[in-house]
Amino acid sequence: MRAETFSGYQGLKLVELPKPAVTDGKVLVRMTAAGVTPLDHTIVSGKFHGSKAPLILGNEGAGVVEQGGGTDFPVGSRVMFFGAYGAFEDGTYSERIAVLKEDLCLIPDNVNDVSAAGIPVAYLTAQVALTLAGFRAGKTVLAPAIGGSIGNAVTQLARALGAKHAISSTTNHAKAEQAKALGFHEVVDTSLEKLGDGVRRITNGYGADIVIDGIGGDVLSGALGALALGGRVTTLGYSASRKTTIDVTNLIVPQASIRGLNMFAQRKAAITDAWKVIISLLKSGAIKPIVAKTFPLAEAAAALRYLVEGRPFGRVVLTI
Repeated sequence: MRAETFSGYQGLKLVELPKPAVTDGKVLVRMTAAGVTPLDHTIVSGKFHGSKAPLILGNEGAGVVEQGGGTDFPVGSRVMFFGAYGAFEDGTYSERIAVLKEDLCLIPDNVNDVSAAGIPVAYLTAQVALTLAGFRAGKTVLAPAIGGSIGNAVTQLARALGAKHAISSTTNHAKAEQAKALGFHEVVDTSLEKLGDGVRRITNGYGADIVIDGIGGDVLSGALGALALGGRVTTLGYSASRKTTIDVTNLIVPQASIRGLNMFAQRKAAITDAWKVIISLLKSGAIKPIVAKTFPLAEAAAALRYLVEGRPFGRVVLTI
């Protein structure tokens, strides 16, 4: 499923292409599922720097090794991966793809391919962000948007790794109730109270040591008002908006800091370390990816529309 032009959903077309050639350092993977992300929508809308059409979208997914995996990833191995695919080279919305061996990770036996396809971007980003922010057990973490991939992954990881509070939020009362039913009990319903007020209520006035924001816009502005002394904010997404207004006293008074995170710029060692943590927690069942809906590959445009306009609770995945 290739974006022939970056002109929105209508730019996506189903095309037949030759099987990718496997060169040194790459592994041929037969795709079984591909994660659908906000970045895919940003790219197909022509709002991402560096991407050029025509381009097969999708920078994460799961599949089976067909060739080139060696002893680390024998033929038939189930693997998941993330990389520059779907942004700077052809991606995972495809039956086959040649993947750098260093990008692959074996899928635990207790995780199915559909769930695995939505793991890499969300959980790697979440774990790298938490590490860079200095997370350790006992810290209070805020990750807005419990139904979104980053908000949910950060909340799950922080809770599993011993956070004192792992707080998220939603603008939708029905999602707040859904979150509770799924076991997320520290969720601020911003249809009823301001984000900062909710965080202060949950933490008895303390605030958040770490904020990981994948939304941007007014959500980022509100999160800055929830910081504890010496708090750290990491911003890494802008699905709500690229622009926000910051009250600088929210940084000055608590002597807080704010930084950005670009996953495409991370060292391989950081990704490897993050995978070790994630795989251990997946195997133990301490974290569990949530899939909202699957679509067949031919309905990639509908899948993207559902993700962006339907705002589901959980991941959207293409089955291939």
